[in-house]
Amino acid sequence: MRKVALVTGGARGIGLGISESLAREGYDLVLCGQRPAEAVGEVVQSLERFGGAVHYVTADVSDGEARARLLTSARERFGRLNLLVNNAGVAPRVRNDILDTTEESYDWVLSVNLRGPFFLTQAVARWMLEQRREDPSFEGSIVFVTSISSTVASTNRVEYCISKAGLSMAAQTWAVRLAEFGIPVYEVRPGVIQTDMTAGVQERYNRLIEQGLMLQPRWGLPEDVGRAVAMLARGDLSYSTGQVIMVDGGMLVDRL
Repeated sequence: MRKVALVTGGARGIGLGISESLAREGYDLVLCGQRPAEAVGEVVQSLERFGGAVHYVTADVSDGEARARLLTSARERFGRLNLLVNNAGVAPRVRNDILDTTEESYDWVLSVNLRGPFFLTQAVARWMLEQRREDPSFEGSIVFVTSISSTVASTNRVEYCISKAGLSMAAQTWAVRLAEFGIPVYEVRPGVIQTDMTAGVQERYNRLIEQGLMLQPRWGLPEDVGRAVAMLARGDLSYSTGQVIMVDGGMLVDRL
């Protein structure tokens, strides 16, 4: 029986890179995003060419009712779930200086990036424990996709940094809580990745990369993150729950 993965935000950007890698690994996929299903039809077809089933649900992870509907739909379609990848996230609509950060922007970013993934994980963890009780051979795992912004401060998008720092701690606490049940939890921490989110600062990062920002002098790509998640999904690091996997081209390696 094929394993099933839920990838939030899995139809574009980093999420699509993850979905493609998992499809290659033989996973059936549940994807969610805020676009209507008809807008992602080509993406779904491209993923189905790997031989697995792909089920897309329009859902905003920050909304409790939408999260419940997402999981109900996944249960009805597949009846099981082996992997949750908390990938969906947003950047502030306006990059304000920390002195000008608004409560509206703060609440929105943290709701999508932190509260939503936390409570989705809670619901999925309960489902995984239910599956393990029914089948002791059940294999499940959870991956949080965060950002180097978990530890690297940006004063013009502080709400994003705070949300990712909180998500890193969420990954740690879930790793602790689920360890007794044999469900590993990991964090994948991307660096500067070429997506729609970074398109507006492309020229700036091109200059920084030329100046030596990373040890590996290129933009990260969604497939770089996807391969890291696929490695974890295979169980290649099964004795490493709670660990942070850096996908940043060596950007944060200390050097003189």
